[in-house]
Amino acid sequence: MKKELSSALKLFYGVGDFGFTLMTNVETFYFNFFLTNIAQFSVAMSGLIASIASITDACLSWIYGLILNTIKPKKWGRYRSWLMIMPWIVPFLFAFQFLKVSENEGLSAVVVIVAAIVSHICWNFPYVANVAMINVAGKTPDDRIALAAIRGTWNNIGSIAFSYMGLPLATVLAGIVGEQNQYAALAFVLAVIMVVGYYAHFRMFDGYEEIEVEVVKKEEKKEKVNIFKTLNVPVVCLILADLAKWMIKFVVAGTAIYYFTYVAQNVAMQATYLLAANIAGVIGAYISKIIAKAISTSTTMIGPYLVMAACMIVAYFLRDNSTIVIVLMSLAQLGYGIVYSATPAMYADAVVYSEWKAGRNASGFIMGLQNIPLKVAVLSRAVIIAACLAAANFDASIDPAAATDELKSGIGLAFMVIPAIALIIGVLFMIFGFRITKEKLVQYQAEIEARKNA
Repeated sequence: MKKELSSALKLFYGVGDFGFTLMTNVETFYFNFFLTNIAQFSVAMSGLIASIASITDACLSWIYGLILNTIKPKKWGRYRSWLMIMPWIVPFLFAFQFLKVSENEGLSAVVVIVAAIVSHICWNFPYVANVAMINVAGKTPDDRIALAAIRGTWNNIGSIAFSYMGLPLATVLAGIVGEQNQYAALAFVLAVIMVVGYYAHFRMFDGYEEIEVEVVKKEEKKEKVNIFKTLNVPVVCLILADLAKWMIKFVVAGTAIYYFTYVAQNVAMQATYLLAANIAGVIGAYISKIIAKAISTSTTMIGPYLVMAACMIVAYFLRDNSTIVIVLMSLAQLGYGIVYSATPAMYADAVVYSEWKAGRNASGFIMGLQNIPLKVAVLSRAVIIAACLAAANFDASIDPAAATDELKSGIGLAFMVIPAIALIIGVLFMIFGFRITKEKLVQYQAEIEARKNA
């Protein structure tokens, strides 16, 4: 069994997440547009399709890690195997999410919904297995933060790459397969990049995971029952605090267009903001390992959360100065990059604590719980933005030049204030609920090893 992280892992673990980001951004940026403008579903049907797919995805978010932890391990390991088994199916299923297969609206809607749900199921298994391997290969807190940091860096590079290549590639593909099928082709091509990246991860992790040869059925059944005992206060508090991070990604991103249209009244500046924010995210992801080595992983979340909240609150009061807002919100995105990279290492620390406390290694289950705040944040995006716009009496027919202070304030609430409040609440959960230090982790791991050797 390999103990030290290879040079390949230190540099290239995350290329799969680079592809994953490219792939999922097709849905983030173009799915609603496909439903209304390409497939030409009615507004009501488009909303129904998106809602069914999102709600189902959210409801299933917790189950993948549980399944990985309780079923019989596959040929190449309990987690590593899934980097090979599932990803290759995704490009074909994901493409159908962007195809209108019939003039019958009901039949086409069913195909899109099924494709969306099944493709997400098929990519969530390798996604969870991928982050679980951080805990498997990372034997020390520093190893885990190193893996999490390089993964976060590649993820943010994927966001920058998509901002440059997404629409141009879709345009090129439209010339080959037609405008009706351009987003299906884009989904397929970028999903293939994800497959190649996850295969690279599969190869990089060779030798790091112990192959479980013998499985005793009675013990297996007992473990299925006891796995929920690995849930504890630090794990639950981490999930709740993690929700704030994803709100920064989805709620802030979803509100940006309203800010630059009605508050800054300069839509072109959004491109500058997105570029600055994405670059800041990459920098944050890269430096997160340096910060986490100097302090604990939990402090790596608490410190940036406080700075991010301060930047966003100041930006709210200076919202009429778009240049200052871009600077402050980009600093917040730098903090997001730090926290995004550090979070998997915190879940991995929680795995160690849970194994020490409950006597059960539940890497897949606990690492898979990262899906819950992500999916909840996706659902909260629509609710928060809609509520803030409604409270500010927003109307699409309003001339941006005639936007009232009430409307500008309402947009600022969604873009800055509510995410900042979520960050502050997240800090409280971390301070009072997640008290896992580096020193305690060393103690926990030593006691776990002693139990195994006894």
